Amino acid sequence: MNRDRYVDFLRAWAILLVVAGHWLITGLVRLPDGTIRAPELLVAAPWTQWLTLGFQIMPLFFLAGGYAAGGSWERARAAGGTAAGWVGQRALRLLLPTAVYSGLVLVALGICLGGGVDPGTIALVGWAMAMQFWFLPVYLLLSALTPALYALHRRGGLVVPVVGGVGALGVSWLVAATSGAGAGVVGVVNYLLVWGVVYQLGFCWRDRLVGRGPVVPAGMVAGGGLAFALLVGVGPFPVSLILVSGEELSNTTPPSAAMLAWAVAQVGLALLVAPLVRRVVGRAGVGRAVRGLGAVSMTLYLWHMLPVLVVAAAFYLTGLAPQPPYGSVGWWLLRVPWLVLLALVLGLLVRALRPLERRLALTAARVRPGAGVRGPGAWRVWAGVVVSAWALAYFAGHGFAYEGRFPGAAAVGLAVGVALVADPGGCHQERGDEQSGGKAARVGAV
Repeated sequence: MNRDRYVDFLRAWAILLVVAGHWLITGLVRLPDGTIRAPELLVAAPWTQWLTLGFQIMPLFFLAGGYAAGGSWERARAAGGTAAGWVGQRALRLLLPTAVYSGLVLVALGICLGGGVDPGTIALVGWAMAMQFWFLPVYLLLSALTPALYALHRRGGLVVPVVGGVGALGVSWLVAATSGAGAGVVGVVNYLLVWGVVYQLGFCWRDRLVGRGPVVPAGMVAGGGLAFALLVGVGPFPVSLILVSGEELSNTTPPSAAMLAWAVAQVGLALLVAPLVRRVVGRAGVGRAVRGLGAVSMTLYLWHMLPVLVVAAAFYLTGLAPQPPYGSVGWWLLRVPWLVLLALVLGLLVRALRPLERRLALTAARVRPGAGVRGPGAWRVWAGVVVSAWALAYFAGHGFAYEGRFPGAAAVGLAVGVALVADPGGCHQERGDEQSGGKAARVGAV
């Protein structure tokens, strides 16, 4: 089966917009006493909340992820692989680089805490370095549920995301009816329901249940866009598609009906422009750029906030950075060199991390679970995924140093979770299937 480069393009495009969006809304201010603060742009300049409609691009990640995972699981199953083996191999590709990144950040923050650095500053840095983490536990759990979700897809097709969408609307209504009070109890379900709907649409796209012509995608764009307009204009939901402090309801924590509507519209648009973009991506130069971005996508996603700290130390702590009034025309004009400088630093960082990436790839190949893992080894994989998801969810909600404290339990949880997935009872040694005609081990990691 030929690889669809348009799916790779969607992931690359989404990565670029996530990085640019985080950098754009991160504005630093040096106070008279020399401390650095990061006022919330979406609060200081409410009109910028409309920009989130363009920068909230995560539906494309889940759409592309569902498309790729459906094909990968189908091939692994046909080759004799087990659900635990496939999930373990997929999970390890996400968890190993995440664990290394988290470990290095935690070591640095621990040293700073021990050195007497202001706990408020540590908490701010810890939050900034984990602001992208919300995606990781959700995607990890959806990956773990893929064998079951794909089985539902094979039976129900488009009915599955429709039913999931109805459930998500019900949860969102309960959260709104309680003025956000139910967000922590009931609303957490919507992380899997809303993003699970988009993930299932990826299955449907791969099996050509949607996207065969322009009619259905155009209907998704129109219907999703109209629903979003009504939910925001008439309904109780805010326009911002990322969290804004002080708002009673959020479209992201948990994902709301408005987020679901916008995701449907965005998926429809992605399907609508697919033929045109495929022709562009088919050009040699564009294809190379997409493949290059894909090769470093996890590095970009995890590490893109470190350049903010580097630039802050070089220009803000030293007082070299000009400081026009926050949100003024002059401030916006300075966003251009700000973004360029951050991109240069990130480029150097990606180059410096290449040896680490290669070492991680070798490690993953050595310790990944066998594609046919069963029994106690399988249970260790499932336990490792659950523990890892909990630890990542903690970091996503609290940062790496909540209230200036070291997150010992979450740090240990992530280490234990990764260890369980990486070495499920020594089953990564079970490579007989790989050496005796067993293509399962090769296919399961695709």
